[in-house]
Amino acid sequence: SSPAASSPAPSSPAPVPDRARTSARVVLLDDEGRVLLLRGHDPTTPEAHFWFTVGGAVEPGESLLDAAIREIAEETGLHVDPDQVFGPMWRRVAVFPFNGEVLHSEELFFAVQVPAFEPGADGFTDLERRMSLEHRWFDPAGVRELVGAGESVYPQDLPQLLDEARAVAARHREPEVRAIR
Repeated sequence: SSPAASSPAPSSPAPVPDRARTSARVVLLDDEGRVLLLRGHDPTTPEAHFWFTVGGAVEPGESLLDAAIREIAEETGLHVDPDQVFGPMWRRVAVFPFNGEVLHSEELFFAVQVPAFEPGADGFTDLERRMSLEHRWFDPAGVRELVGAGESVYPQDLPQLLDEARAVAARHREPEVRAIR
């Protein structure tokens, strides 16, 4: 028999990724205990909004840490030193449609704590502008309310993960990469 005939048929077709991408993501916390989230939408489906942490794709030749620092600057206007960035602490793998293609994304999360500040949008890329990104600070209860209201928040377990991120950012806990949703 042929190899195709001996392999089981998938129960449902899974999306086939157009490309793989590694992203550096940052749980950006302020000294008031809040986390900064961005809200945006897929440019191809503007009616579906979602909330997510600062971060984005690692560029060729760039380290994860350098990508995290660059993404903080681009998406908020804040410049942080490498010694303020702790991690990676979490790894999330997701396959999802975005901007007309299917991405296979491996996201590695860092934790950073900074004094409260007003984020800027001057560094947004063209794509980020098309996503209609906006910033908002949330206390832990506010993140739980978002999830409770049925809003899409990534990572999905962020309300339960914030204490861990705060401990890593404050150097009370040594990060050890573990999988999250």
